[in-house]
Amino acid sequence: MINILWLRAGPLSKLVVYVLLTLAAVITLLPFLWAFINSIKTSTATFEPGAFIPFLTFQPTLDSWRNVLSDPQAINAFVSSVVVSVGTTAFALVLGVPAAYALARFRFPIGSGDIALWFLSQRVLPPAVVLVPFYLLMVYLRLIDTWTGLIFCYSTFNLAFAVVIMRDIFRDVSTEIEDAAKVEGATPWQIFWKISLPLSLDGLVVTAVLVFAFTWNEALFASALTSQSATTFSALVLASRSTRGVDFNVAAVNTLIGIVPPVILYFFVQRYLARGLSFGAVKG
Repeated sequence: MINILWLRAGPLSKLVVYVLLTLAAVITLLPFLWAFINSIKTSTATFEPGAFIPFLTFQPTLDSWRNVLSDPQAINAFVSSVVVSVGTTAFALVLGVPAAYALARFRFPIGSGDIALWFLSQRVLPPAVVLVPFYLLMVYLRLIDTWTGLIFCYSTFNLAFAVVIMRDIFRDVSTEIEDAAKVEGATPWQIFWKISLPLSLDGLVVTAVLVFAFTWNEALFASALTSQSATTFSALVLASRSTRGVDFNVAAVNTLIGIVPPVILYFFVQRYLARGLSFGAVKG
């Protein structure tokens, strides 16, 4: 599709756009470039000034990659991240999607907008504020350093996304289709499961991706609530240190490995994202 505004823009306006896009790309890609360069360095080379160009200013090596990929702790952390992220996503959707549909379709003594605002306020709350209460609760329930404890903890925060996003998406689904199903004798559960949910598939995928990404990237609670068995990969990145200090080459390898699952997930669901992100943009 041809953009009319772009065709009518002057040379100076186009130059400014190109400069801004270039700066944004450089700022975005610079951390990944740093991670890649340091991942093929030795521990000593990471502290050498001017060692930026492989084969010219330093000799690249894959020792850091071999050490990380053969480390049982790194493998266990990766598995933990997958289990906790998938479990949190599933749990948040199972609880949040029906709640969102109820807020979109039924009336309550308190306005549905106020209830949705209360859900959203759970994400506005700084996580560090509730870190100690969550820790004490997990100790009482004996869920410290367990996948179950992390899933319950992360679901508390990410449930708000499932409710707020899916509520607006369900409100965009035509009620005329549901009314026709009611005339045919469909129950509210059948209407939700067989009509509204399939029509909201794009928004459901977007919600799942957001919950998965937020869970995968979380490190504060993972560092505080786990010690070894259930340590996630994000927490492992923060712990990339030895007696000599931070091992930047190991941290770089962990960083690159850590971004792989969300990137792969994006490529599989990208066709849903554009439609899903704009699905609930009309109604508030």
